[in-house]
Amino acid sequence: MSAQILSGKEVASSVLATLKPKVKKLNPRLVVVQVGDDPGSTSYIKQKIKSSEEVGIRSECRHLPEQISEKELLEVVHALNHDQDVTGFIVQLPLPAHLKNSVSKVIRAIDPAKDVDGFHPVNLGKTFVGPEFEDLPPATPAGIILMLEYYNIPVEGKHVVVVGHSNIVGKPLALMFLNRNATVTVCHKYTKDLASFTRQADILCTAVGKAGLITKEMVKPGAVVIDIGTSRTENGLKGDVDFASVKEIASAITPVPGGVGPMTVASLIRNCVRASEMQNQTPR
Repeated sequence: MSAQILSGKEVASSVLATLKPKVKKLNPRLVVVQVGDDPGSTSYIKQKIKSSEEVGIRSECRHLPEQISEKELLEVVHALNHDQDVTGFIVQLPLPAHLKNSVSKVIRAIDPAKDVDGFHPVNLGKTFVGPEFEDLPPATPAGIILMLEYYNIPVEGKHVVVVGHSNIVGKPLALMFLNRNATVTVCHKYTKDLASFTRQADILCTAVGKAGLITKEMVKPGAVVIDIGTSRTENGLKGDVDFASVKEIASAITPVPGGVGPMTVASLIRNCVRASEMQNQTPR
């Protein structure tokens, strides 16, 4: 058996196509704030700007110097919060090392109504309540849910194992699966005997950033495997999953690159459109 390859590019194209008529009507504007020159960030931002242009969203990358202070970065955030022509914006992560401890403060400073990454505690909290409150959900988890829906992969009643418990992916993804009536187990670097949990998964999602962490022996035959982690190696971009061996026993699997990455971008664009819709409904 060889797994079905879940193409994020295909699903993202479908999502973006449905957004074009709304964009034409709403005319939203997206700003991506980049601090420094992290090559991974530069690559992701290019994809975001390209996808924005594809659907007609006005977009820009605001490039800030690497040595910018926390105070100066927060001033940029506050200015974007109050710019009525900015529908949504993100501060691209990771930030430079000297701002590592400022990440939570920066995220909290973003107006939740403009938080198209879905990282603000208000938007994370709404995700906790239920799917009907997922107005601006975290982009990567929302993209994974969209992908599973597109390929008609059922979630209800399935055992989902999420490896990784970050606020950006692992925790909100687990919540979104719970919202859809899955049984969810969350594992992380302190989990003992990781394989004993991953082998139970009907749907296995891994978001660690450690190349080749998940091997064939750790996967239940017929499982759906969603590889979210990425690592830059001498042989190019690699996921958490040993793709070559796992695809021989899984029923479906996402590639790296070309799997979850495009879905994250598509979800970000969808959040920008949703933000515009909500801002037009409620006077700011």
